Amino acid sequence: MQMSNSNTGPSVPPGWYPDPAGTGRLRWWDGTNWTSQYSTPYSPAAQPGPGGGLYPVTPYFSERPHISSETPVYNPLIWIITLLPLLPVILLLLWNPEVRFISIGSQGTPAVDPLSVFTPVYFLLVFSGFLTYAASVLLAYFDSERLKRDGVVRPFHWAWSFLNSAVYVIGRSVIVHKVAPGRGLLPVWATIGVFVLSSVVSTIKMSALVSSVMSSLMSIPS
Repeated sequence: MQMSNSNTGPSVPPGWYPDPAGTGRLRWWDGTNWTSQYSTPYSPAAQPGPGGGLYPVTPYFSERPHISSETPVYNPLIWIITLLPLLPVILLLLWNPEVRFISIGSQGTPAVDPLSVFTPVYFLLVFSGFLTYAASVLLAYFDSERLKRDGVVRPFHWAWSFLNSAVYVIGRSVIVHKVAPGRGLLPVWATIGVFVLSSVVSTIKMSALVSSVMSSLMSIPS
């Protein structure tokens, strides 16, 4: 349930403020309306708040307050971040080079023909790695901002995605699980599944490539 405040101007930022209903708790103001999310009382420095008067600045909580059970903890952004690493895996499955050898030098030393390995799919595979990385960082930023709007205090910082998208997914899930007990960990399990699948596919693909190279070498006349 949300309770709007028609006397509030657009300059009041989202934050935790004393509940106007007089419950003695802090209530989340989303910038437009009062939400059903409550926290514990707090009395730091005052600032203008919804409805006029002075209200406390959004406090730094040693313990993050729980969010409402009605507040969603998953959104399309986090699922895209989680599943994006599958894009290179799909392209890896489509990369089927037919390794050929060419003779180099007067002695006819065999060498791998680059054109048989560096196919268009190979370059798409390389490009997908950069694309996945950049998209994950951008989506992590928007996901973190969305969590703030939903009332999550100090969500996992999006900049951790610069290390790896899995780092952000795991950190984000741990914090969401703290503020929404019993929820928020599904992306972690999905990330584990993606990692296992990627490892299996990569191992099989590399084994097949090595086998192809060895077969081609054996077929070269001595």
